[in-house]
Amino acid sequence: MQATLSLKGRALKYLAAREHSRSELMRKLAPHAEDQAEIERVLDELQQRGFLSEERFVASVVHRRAAGHGVARIRQELSLKGITADQMRAALEELQPSELARAHAVWARRFGSPATDPREQGRQVRFLMARGFSGEVVRRVLKGELPESFDASSADDPD
Repeated sequence: MQATLSLKGRALKYLAAREHSRSELMRKLAPHAEDQAEIERVLDELQQRGFLSEERFVASVVHRRAAGHGVARIRQELSLKGITADQMRAALEELQPSELARAHAVWARRFGSPATDPREQGRQVRFLMARGFSGEVVRRVLKGELPESFDASSADDPD
């Protein structure tokens, strides 16, 4: 017979797999708790001990998503996970300067060459917009504007 995990044990198991936001853990623990106050006590203790950190969660999501997604998409994902605008502001501001370079890299991996007709251009626009890149950045990428950090010699040579 398998012993059931305590709420704290479940929370630690989730946190061992990856960083979670407080609201994510609340949702995942809710079916296993008698009442909401019990979950709050466990999460408060984990936060106090440093096992649960909204800052680490934000950094984790940004690190995982930044290479392939724009600021808007990352902001949306963080909001859905219960992160407030204040908690994500600094991390997203750090991404802004690299937005054009990241969009160009995503576009180059997917398409590699400029659109030859309006239908293809629409497809490329929709792809980049769905990835969370701003309209201005998408316009610049499709116009052929290269990011400042782009080095043509390193683009062909991976190392």
